[in-house]
Amino acid sequence: MPLDFLYTREQLKLRDEVRDFVKWVPRQMILDMDADKIKFPREFLAEAGRRNLLGCRHPEKWGGRGSDWATQCMILEEVGTLGYEFACVFGVGADLVCEAIAIHGTDEQRQKYVVPLLKGELFAAECLTEPRGGSDFFGATTTAEDKGDHFLLTGQKRFIVGGEGADYFLVYARTDLRPEAKPEQALTCFIVDRGPGVETKYLYGLMGCRGGGTARLVFRNAVVPKDNVLGKVNGAYSVFSTMMIPERLGTAAMTIGGARVALDVATKYTARRKAFGKTINQFQGVSFQVAESAMLLDAARSLAYTTSRAVDTPDVSRDRVRRMISESKKFITEACQKIIHNSMQVVGGLGYTNILPIERLYRDVRLASIWTGTSEVMSMIIAHEWYREFQKRKDFVRDYEADAAEAGALDEIVYE
Repeated sequence: MPLDFLYTREQLKLRDEVRDFVKWVPRQMILDMDADKIKFPREFLAEAGRRNLLGCRHPEKWGGRGSDWATQCMILEEVGTLGYEFACVFGVGADLVCEAIAIHGTDEQRQKYVVPLLKGELFAAECLTEPRGGSDFFGATTTAEDKGDHFLLTGQKRFIVGGEGADYFLVYARTDLRPEAKPEQALTCFIVDRGPGVETKYLYGLMGCRGGGTARLVFRNAVVPKDNVLGKVNGAYSVFSTMMIPERLGTAAMTIGGARVALDVATKYTARRKAFGKTINQFQGVSFQVAESAMLLDAARSLAYTTSRAVDTPDVSRDRVRRMISESKKFITEACQKIIHNSMQVVGGLGYTNILPIERLYRDVRLASIWTGTSEVMSMIIAHEWYREFQKRKDFVRDYEADAAEAGALDEIVYE
């Protein structure tokens, strides 16, 4: 029961298109991806492109629909009902990679890489994480050496969704190799075509989110033309900062879909399953867990929508947007994990089998609070931005501390 009243007729019409696409996906594709029989769902992405559903936020001239973030969150929720990995591969190329090229790229790069990707003719992946570092973006050790008319790229990236299957990659590499170089001014972002020197070295055996081609990539003196620098040399930080919006808000939104399915399955089951002479939804031990899950689902959707509106409103400071996106990423992913946990609990032993989809959803959703920024990193950002914002606030209506009965006992308030 999504929050339909928040959306326009046009948005709901688009949602119907996405739901029609979701109905199209063969059951066997879902099973084969989870069994790793499908290494990368090219057919799925090609069909999404054919229906003009990839990258709807991007301008129409490049193949998008010019929609807003609220619409995109709605789309990602619907795609996420198929399984978390479907939403991951749906968003990584068309949202993350295309976002970077659309904002920081040249017209030539957009025509060459964005347009065919949104048509479902090419597929892309983002290469950020390295074997020696996860959340430490500036700790990248992959290097790109300037050779005049090209760069030679050397290094490794891991946990790359689409590492197996993507046609090109967005790769961050160190280009200023001086020890004294400031980390935020030492990295460059490149568009790297699959070809000589680009090797898919290892496919991961994942707990969940299978079938998305998650792999380790090795670059061995891969030749990258100067025309494939995205933005400026040593200017990758601005690209990275831009990407944090679709990475984290997109991740949050897509998580809602799987939680919704799990709760629907649990609700249907507990309303029919009988024990001790009555349906088990009449027992508080069951119904209260379903109630908690319904509350968390509505709260998750509401936060995603509110954050989407903040992102699309120029008057909202980017610092506040950064905090709200981090809050959305942390709260929604953890809330959805709790929803699926509750759903499995009230279904009981059957939920732990593959007779119902809850066990697959349970495995898949565990990734949500790890990738694109862990919950702990989100808490660091939230705290940092909250304190900074608090110091700047000028909207205090009155001195509320003075309203305490013993407000005059200032000797009792000791700060040092």
